This record gives sequence, structure tokens and C-alpha cells, in this order.
Amino acid sequence: MSVIKILYAASEAAPFIATGGLGEVAGSLPKALSEKYSDDIDIRVILPLYQEITDRSGFEFVGKATVPLAWRQQYCGIFKKKTDGVTYYFVDNEYYFKRNECYGHYDDGERFAYFSKAVLNVLPMLDFIPDVIHCNDWQTSLLPVYLKTRYANYTSYGKIKTVITIHNIEYQGIYDLNIAEDVFDLYGREKSIVEYNGSINLLKGALETSDIISTVSESYAKEIFDDSVAHGLASIISRNSSKMRGILNGIDTDFYNPENDKALFENYSVLSIKNKYLNKLNLQSLAGLPQDENIPVIAIISRLVKHKGFDLIVHAVEEVLKEKVQFVVLGKGDRGYELYFKSLQDRYHDKVAVRIDFNSDLARKIYAGADFFLMPSISEPCGIAQMIASRYGTVPIVRETGGLKDSIHDCSLGTGNGFTFSQPKAKALAETIKRGLGVYSRKEDWTKLVEAVMSVDFSWKSSAVKYYDMYQSLLDQGE
Repeated sequence: MSVIKILYAASEAAPFIATGGLGEVAGSLPKALSEKYSDDIDIRVILPLYQEITDRSGFEFVGKATVPLAWRQQYCGIFKKKTDGVTYYFVDNEYYFKRNECYGHYDDGERFAYFSKAVLNVLPMLDFIPDVIHCNDWQTSLLPVYLKTRYANYTSYGKIKTVITIHNIEYQGIYDLNIAEDVFDLYGREKSIVEYNGSINLLKGALETSDIISTVSESYAKEIFDDSVAHGLASIISRNSSKMRGILNGIDTDFYNPENDKALFENYSVLSIKNKYLNKLNLQSLAGLPQDENIPVIAIISRLVKHKGFDLIVHAVEEVLKEKVQFVVLGKGDRGYELYFKSLQDRYHDKVAVRIDFNSDLARKIYAGADFFLMPSISEPCGIAQMIASRYGTVPIVRETGGLKDSIHDCSLGTGNGFTFSQPKAKALAETIKRGLGVYSRKEDWTKLVEAVMSVDFSWKSSAVKYYDMYQSLLDQGE
């Protein structure tokens, strides 16, 4: 059997740059596939060379090219670095990528149209014509569109298959139809592929032209057939239903490992859980809360936005604060939620600690020091925070949606790895937290639950097999 060549195209990838789940996945899935299928897969990752990628040690200059985008002729430099068995390529263009943030610029559409064009243009320079280009979210959605139209007659490109993974269907790359030609270099039939509801919709174009559509959990793959979840794209999903796959994300269990995580106050494992409580005492001290091993600590580490369930939390938290409990909140987002949690801290200064920020080092201290992890999302394609929390023995409390439903199962019947509820109501959330506090008060039951939670395998082992099978099925189609 020949080696499967995969080019994994993403707008971010850890450890170089990661702003969320996409970056985590792009950093850990290729690594897991390379480790498990070292003789069967050659997987390489390509991403923009952002200004924020400051550590460029070991980067090797590959070459340069000119990338056409409508009337523009743009410079493209390519650098590469091999680490953890994976080759990473970086697309260099300072006009597009020498900026303070990865996203949020007025010309993001043009920036990622350029990136998509650049990927296809530089393949001969890389001496790597992949069997499959695996695209991710709207930022790389033009890759399959360009490949199936503009580059369709390139002799060596004819057999390339494409996958588009939806990490969050809410973000679709929607732009004014009038800029299709000037910004996106799309004309005629090409333009019609991305046209939807009178606008450009880049994700829609990828759904139509990709050979496989994948999502980051089995439940989310079913939920996006409903327009209340699909944000207007349910009809396109339905039209392409035969291409749909759902594969649950994993996490990098080497990086997220309480046995050797240097961010922790004390390292520990499922065999030395007592050391976890040393992290708790240190966390309480760091957060300015009373140090008491017997007070349960509930952690929230999240973007403070509505779909993460913060309306539920706002309407439930003061009921829960009547109990013997502490909350530690880390995150930033909507100004209203930020102000609410700061005011909550002012009113309950001995029970609530809030940090409006995101800091990976502090996040891992909180994962290790808390007893519960709260994640009551209204929608959640996959979520990795609940998996990270579990890895650190912090029991998740989640709403049954998307990947939360697939990864966390209620322990009320004696098995399971957390506490769950289904209705998106504050009362249901408060009752579920109180159920958790009840188990916490029974120390023997609690210790058994923490051990069970830490023993769940959230690595990429099983999901990597599913991805390999998916890639192999694409190659089989071409035979």
C-alpha cells in the first residue's frame, strides 16, 4: 500500500500559533497521525507566517513565488520546520500577515483568499503533490473552490481530493457579492459556487466542492442539519449529506499531562491524587480566596460569550453561591459578561475570583487546582476544555450538546465521567451543580469519581484511526 500524502491547511496551528480549538487540533491531530501511521502517512501542515510567530528557530527558507489574486501579483515566501514527525510550512507575506492579531482585520477575506491561492501555487516548489488537502473552517474554504475550478486543468492536481472540517459553523466567511471578482478572483461559475442568499459565503463554497465534509463530533454532525444550529446553512448541509462525517476531537495528552506539566504547583497522577489538593490550596492563595481543602472550587475557563452558556451561568450562579463553594473564572469576551463577573467578585470577594484575560499557564493551574469545571454551552461543536479538565481530574459539569454530549456522560447511575443536563435553563444548571456538590461531600465517592475521570482516554488514538480510514476511503474512490 502506498503512503497517503496529506496537506493539512489551517489558519493556525499549535505550538506556533493557537487562538482556540482549531489551533489545538491542527497542532495535535497531524502529530497523532504521524506517530500512529509513520509508515503509511506523510502529513504536512501549512499555515500563514504571522507576526505573532516570534520563535522561528530552525525555520528553513524553501523558496519564493508570485501568487496571482485578481489584478494583484503578490509575493509569497515559504519557510519550513519539521517537529514531532510533522513538516510545517509557513506562507510569508508581510502585507497580509505582519499584524498584531491573526483575525479581525477589515481585509480578512482577501488575506485568506491569498493564503488559499498561495497553497495551491507553491505545491510544485514543495515537491509535494498531496493525495488529500484537508481544509479547516472558512479561512481555507476557497482551497477546494479554486482547486475544482481555476486549477482543475493542472495535470498533477487532477487527482487531489479535499476535506473541509467545520470547527464551528457559525463562522462562514460572509462578504458582499460585489467584491467576488476584485477581492476573491471569482468569476462566472466560480462566483455562483460561493453565492448564497445574495452574498458570498465561503464556507458554502467549500461544502459544495469538497469531497468530504467533516465535523468535530458525531453529535454536531447531526445537529447542523437543523438551521437553528447551522446558522442558515442547513439546506446546503442536507444537499451534501452523503459527504458528512463526524469525528470527535482529541487532545495532546503529552502536553496536557499533570504528571509533568511545568505550569502546576505540584505534579500528580491518578496514583497520587493527594497532590492535586496541593494545587488547590495554591490556587486559592493565588486567587485571593480562603484556603480550605474542603471548600469545592468550580472553575470557568472560557470565552465570555452567549453560546458558551453564560446567560445560564448569570441566572444560576447566585443561587449556587448560597452553598459552601468557590468560583474561579478566567476568560474574556463580551463586555457585559466581563462587567457582571467583576461585580460578582466585588460582592462575593471571599467566594469568587475573576481574571479577565486568557493565559495558558494560569489556565493549567486552574484546571489542576479546581474540583469542578463548568461548561454549560448552548452549542458546542466539540469543545476540548472539558477533556483537558478531565485529564487534570477536575470533574466536568456540561450541557448535553455537540461534543460535550459525546465526551461527558452523567455519573448519577454509578458510571460516567461528569454531571450533565439537557435543557438550556438556569434552574437545570443550578440543580446539576448541586448534584455535583452532593457527591463532593461524600469523600469516598468523590475520590472514585476523580479517579474515573482521570482514567478516560481523550487522546487522539481512536479518532486518528477514523481520520486514516476517511483518507483511505477518498483514495479508494479515485481507483
